[in-house]
This record gives sequence, C-alpha cells and structure tokens, in this order.
Amino acid sequence: MTQTTLICLFKYKGFKNKWHAFARMGRPPISLKKTNGLTFFKPLGTGSGNGFSIKPDFSTFGFVAVFETEEHAKEFTVSDTLAQYKKTSTNFSIVFMKTIKSHGEWSQQNPFKSSISLDKSKPLAVITRATIKPKLAYQFWKNVPAVSKSMDGYKELVYSKGIGEFPLLMQATFSIWSSADAMFNYAYSNPKHAEMVKKTRELNWYSEELFARFEPYYTEGNLINTFL
Repeated sequence: MTQTTLICLFKYKGFKNKWHAFARMGRPPISLKKTNGLTFFKPLGTGSGNGFSIKPDFSTFGFVAVFETEEHAKEFTVSDTLAQYKKTSTNFSIVFMKTIKSHGEWSQQNPFKSSISLDKSKPLAVITRATIKPKLAYQFWKNVPAVSKSMDGYKELVYSKGIGEFPLLMQATFSIWSSADAMFNYAYSNPKHAEMVKKTRELNWYSEELFARFEPYYTEGNLINTFL
C-alpha cells in the first residue's frame, strides 16, 4: 500500500465553461469524507507563464489529491466526480506520482509521505508551495518575474505551471524535469533562482512553506506533453 498523489489540470474554453470551473474552486464536488482513500485535497487556480505569476490564467484549473493507495487513486480517476471536471474541458492531464521526499507544511501538515528513493534516471516532479506574509507580498512579487523568466529556455524542463489556492498570498509551482540532475542544475546554478532563495532566507517572506519531490510514473490526458 503506497501513497499516491495526483496532480490534475484541466483547460477550458468559453466564458460559461471557465466560470463553472472557477466556481468549482469554491465548492469542489470532492469530499475527504466521501472519497475512498483520500487523505488530502486542494482545489487550485493557475497563473500564466512559468512558475509563480501575479497574472491569473482563467482558462486552467485543477487540484492536488493524495490517496492512501494507488488503487484508491485509480478508482477516483474513473469516478463520476472526476468526469464532471473532464466533461467541459478541452484538454486535461492527470499525473500519478510517488513521493521521494517532502519537508515543510501545507495547511499545518505535511500531506506527502516518502515511499520511494530517488532514481536519477527517471523524470522528477516538484511542488513548491508557500503562504506569503501579507505585509511582505509586494517585496515578494517584485522579485518573481525575473525568476520565472529564467526558466525559459531550459530544455530539460518538461512542464511548469504556477498553481495556488488564493491569489497573491497562497501560491505554489508544479514542475516536471527530465531528470533530478536537470532540476538540481537549475536550482543551484541559475543565478536568478539562487538570488531568490537567498532573499527568501534573509527576508522571511513566508509564514508557511513546503518543498516536495516526486517520481511521476503515469499520465492520462494530453495537456502536459508526454514525458514517460
């Protein structure tokens, strides 16, 4: 019985479909109590461009869901509940992941339990998530564009999207890299990213933060380019 995390993203066209997707953020049809094996769930809006973005993407919405077992996750992906999300979307992707390592907290808990070791020959997925202190939000967002732009041109970056529960203050990124070495190369060799990490430590921007690494091993849909 291995914990399985799903990242589900859906793209919509037309005002009506986008509005329904946005409204579902506030009243998602997914319940922790009523969904078998579900231990953690967060509905997510998205930002435009790479990484964090102050500009929202009103065409793409999704959620992260953590299940006790892979069997529970598979059961959910064929449920009527998930069909509601797919029905009006033009594209979608569901990424199945096992946790390699996670530290920090998300809503006062760490929902991701490490279950496998890092395999450098396989793709790596990363979730970075933070709650930004309101009084420091301006300083944080002033520094974001340069870091996001620095992700452009990295061929080893398979996919990256800003995700979040609440505009400006509860933000995250989800990214997939061709390998662990590719991610480490960006994180530690890119000067813009290194500068952002340094400022984060010096200015203490966040009231809560989490960093998690995963092995993505199966995908459904075509919103994210095939990487397996």
